[in-house]
Amino acid sequence: MEIDPLFQITTVCVCCEKKFETSRVRPSFKQTIRRDSDFCAHYKNENPDFYVVRICPHCGFAFTENSANKLSAIQRGRFEEKVGAAPKKKDYGGKRTLEAALDTYKLALICAQVIQDKERIVASLLHHIAWLYRYADNAEQEARFIGFARDSYIRVYETEAAGPSDARLMYLIGELCRRMGEFNEAVRWFSRVIHDQRIMDAGMIRASREQWATLREDMLARKMELPSEMLES
Repeated sequence: MEIDPLFQITTVCVCCEKKFETSRVRPSFKQTIRRDSDFCAHYKNENPDFYVVRICPHCGFAFTENSANKLSAIQRGRFEEKVGAAPKKKDYGGKRTLEAALDTYKLALICAQVIQDKERIVASLLHHIAWLYRYADNAEQEARFIGFARDSYIRVYETEAAGPSDARLMYLIGELCRRMGEFNEAVRWFSRVIHDQRIMDAGMIRASREQWATLREDMLARKMELPSEMLES
């Protein structure tokens, strides 16, 4: 008997607090082929990223397991006023195509922005949407959302008292800047990870050094002037 890569879980809507079922990918089917430098994973079988967003069939609210645990009355009011019940017309509980996954992430993004969820949640949703466009080989839309995600991650860094423990965040900002062709900015962010003696995350320091080296080669190949951080290293 062939095993279905999907299984159902029961979850509770953070908006209307009603129970509903949504699909997840079985752990045995989560086989990663490769992982890009901005942590985008490519899978052999069903893509678990397609099922991260949960959409309540009762009220239409879209969220992830990292979203707010429960909406306040003010947040529910904002959602009902700005979004309403329109999403209830579609069922996202079963198997999702790439197009359907994009729909769920965009709805989750709207919901997060409307209820004014944490900037980290918004940044992650924007980044995941960029990944979905990468899966679809849509370079134009991928670059567009990479830019949105970079800006959002920078807001996280500036407003959430990010420190040495946020080496992954700083690396990500640098990597997204690199992908946007903003090489000097990328160097500055990687430099923070590499040279801050308080950072103990060996994995992120190593990744930053690798991307730093890649950047240097790219800039030399394009006959670009190297920033002072590279000249001093």
